[in-house]
Amino acid sequence: MSANPSLLVRALLGDDTPLRTDLLALALTHRSAGRANNERLEFLGDAALGLVMAEALWSRFPDADEGELSRRRAALVNKDSLAAVARELRLGDYLRLGPGELRTGGHARDSILADALEALIGAVYLDCGLERVRDMVLRLFAERLARVAGEDAVKDPKTRLQEWLQGRRRPVPEYSVVDVSGAAHDQQFAVTCRLADTGAESRGLGSSRRRAEQDAAGRMLAELQAGSHD
Repeated sequence: MSANPSLLVRALLGDDTPLRTDLLALALTHRSAGRANNERLEFLGDAALGLVMAEALWSRFPDADEGELSRRRAALVNKDSLAAVARELRLGDYLRLGPGELRTGGHARDSILADALEALIGAVYLDCGLERVRDMVLRLFAERLARVAGEDAVKDPKTRLQEWLQGRRRPVPEYSVVDVSGAAHDQQFAVTCRLADTGAESRGLGSSRRRAEQDAAGRMLAELQAGSHD
């Protein structure tokens, strides 16, 4: 750990409540660094996070059926959103990684960050209990919970673009990969989204083809909505 872990605990819990140093160290240790690592805590934290989010959505959306609640939870609890929260906490500065992961930038990889955040949730659960986990998760995810209150928030940009076009009886867009750059472990995809009826194009970037397509679709939808008067 290259930074003061007490600062991380303060950011997690919102105060100066201590967290057991053995649990904290374990939660921040990737499997590449040794046999004693955060995978078991990650398993526990994933379950605690899922429960808190399910409970929060159940309370906030009393008329939603199981399918809608599941979609909203998926929009909240996924690798991208967990990694984003982890970056807000500067979690990568505290990780203990093996030499290989250090060389290849593992401290910035979405999967490693997301897993470490879940492991920290597991550590807090073991040391402080579910109520403290609930308080922590609802605070860390407050803005994201607010965003999923809108129906569109649970639909990805490709779905929203397709629905926007179909509602106007226009053909679905076409996506093409135009460039792939970077090393194998850190690739960057460039994708175009093209409208067959007008030839209009947008370009999206992402660490996978799917993310690049979503980025391109979001940009296209924003352009269409900006120019629409209906």
